[in-house]
Amino acid sequence: MGREDTMDSMNSHCLVERDQEQRVHAYRNELVNMIDRLVPKDGSVEPLKGLRLHRASSPTDLAHGVSDLAFCVIGQGSKEVFLGDDRYRYDPMHYLLATAELPIVSHVIDASPKFPYLSLSLRLEPSLVSSVMVSSGHIAVRGQANVRAIDVSRLTVDLLDAVVRLVRLIDTPNEAPFLLGLITREIVYRLLTGEQGDRLCYIAVQAGHTHQIARAIALLRAGLDQPLRIDDIAQEIGMSVSSLYHHFKAVTAMSPLQYQKQMRLQEARRLMLAENLDAASAGYQVGYSDASHFSRDYKQLFGLPPLSDVRRLRKSATARLAP
Repeated sequence: MGREDTMDSMNSHCLVERDQEQRVHAYRNELVNMIDRLVPKDGSVEPLKGLRLHRASSPTDLAHGVSDLAFCVIGQGSKEVFLGDDRYRYDPMHYLLATAELPIVSHVIDASPKFPYLSLSLRLEPSLVSSVMVSSGHIAVRGQANVRAIDVSRLTVDLLDAVVRLVRLIDTPNEAPFLLGLITREIVYRLLTGEQGDRLCYIAVQAGHTHQIARAIALLRAGLDQPLRIDDIAQEIGMSVSSLYHHFKAVTAMSPLQYQKQMRLQEARRLMLAENLDAASAGYQVGYSDASHFSRDYKQLFGLPPLSDVRRLRKSATARLAP
């Protein structure tokens, strides 16, 4: 290749990069403007099935929740998510992909009234992921997949383009029923062909030990109020106890006992908030026979005793709803 050919190639590459930068900038501005308009007050809305938009005008305290199979994108601001001892931070240049129901802790770290935190999350059905995998040929994992259930990767221009087109559907309700599924399939396809494709493929097809761990998680969630019988679970899913512990932590970043404990406390918190149960009754329903033991574990996880925590949450919710 001569000098002139090399220069032409470099100039062409620079033009492509500049075009992509301009597209990313335009898409991001459009996404910010749309979410800002659709969510005028702090909180979350679900304008389309499976698509939630979020807004926060200031950094938030650490909040406990349960992850799902979801694709998360930030238009403005940044956020941190903790899974066990692992920390994941993402911003407008990165997306987060969660692939299992796990107890997590998260908080918005970059937000202000002038530049609020604006984001979206799209729930992905496992059946849809499997369907896209089959139709696109992304079945086999190309290498040793990272099976951890949460990770962050760089947001590409094509993926951001699809996200913007998805949010545009909110303003075209007549088109949404027909195009929502198509654009969601495109997003899944781009995730499968991106940095996290192997991990999503590995978990979605429930290959190897991940299928068994998914079954173990389901058993734990179904029996939150029962004592942990790890031997029974290991036998049910066809694993040894030591193998179950090892692979469970590889996926969830915690032991089965830690998982059960956190999920019990999350459910007890929901019962007190949504069903007005007192602390003793909520603790009993999730398997705590000793109220003082429940209160100690609750305070250790959430930072306050049950009654004080629920009062704080209700006060905070009332303040957000006030005009």
